[in-house]
Amino acid sequence: MADGHPTPDQEALSKIDTTVPHSARIWNYWMGGKDNYEVDRVAGDAYREIAPNIESMARASRVYLIRTVTFVTRERGIRQFLDVGTGLPTYDNTHQVAQRIAPESRIVYVDNDPLVLRHAQALLTSTPEGVTDYVDADLRDPDGILEAAGKVLDFSEPVALMLMGILGHIQDYQEAQDIVRRLQAALPSGSYFVHYDSTDTDAELKRAQEGYDDTGAVPYVLRSPRQLNAYYEGLELLEPGIVSCPLWRPEPGTNPEPTDVYGGVAHKP
Repeated sequence: MADGHPTPDQEALSKIDTTVPHSARIWNYWMGGKDNYEVDRVAGDAYREIAPNIESMARASRVYLIRTVTFVTRERGIRQFLDVGTGLPTYDNTHQVAQRIAPESRIVYVDNDPLVLRHAQALLTSTPEGVTDYVDADLRDPDGILEAAGKVLDFSEPVALMLMGILGHIQDYQEAQDIVRRLQAALPSGSYFVHYDSTDTDAELKRAQEGYDDTGAVPYVLRSPRQLNAYYEGLELLEPGIVSCPLWRPEPGTNPEPTDVYGGVAHKP
């Protein structure tokens, strides 16, 4: 409390609703994190009872993030990242992966969850050469996101736009496509689009998601791989295309099992 006014951290705490499960906190629970509440663990356990592979999906998505960020940083020379819907920090977050390879990398995280805001200080660590920043904004306001990110990122130079597991929260498919196109339109030539979302390719997962949506939490729409393809229109999709995340350029000598979270990496010509 400063001059009788609550601090941003106190304001964030006051907005956290611990009576309704939240996808970012449940995902954190499935990945072994500690930033979750009893309501999230109950919902996560109920989901897992119906769809036992959900923890594998959560962990596969993090490994995919590590591989894709490593690829665009090391192989394609990307030094700027706009990570929208970052969720709660766990391990090997975008800035950690990128700055291990290129310490001068600049990362802007975007989320509008009060618990993420509370943990922003943990996200705002950076190498001395680089920058890590956090923007409190909603995915449904792409222009606001771009305006805020432009204070840290140079949009005349290539940027990796990351939409990792977030577009399913936009219930209207056309709206989701419009948001993606608006964000991609702001990227200069040489940029990359990195994405994944959970798919409707498993009956147990669809049933578990329906039960989760009934809890009052923000719904998540499972879409087909064909629908995800539309997010990449106008871009050059890199091999192997849009695939189950464990199958995207796996480490040599590994034998990954596919799961129901699909993604891809595309280049903006």
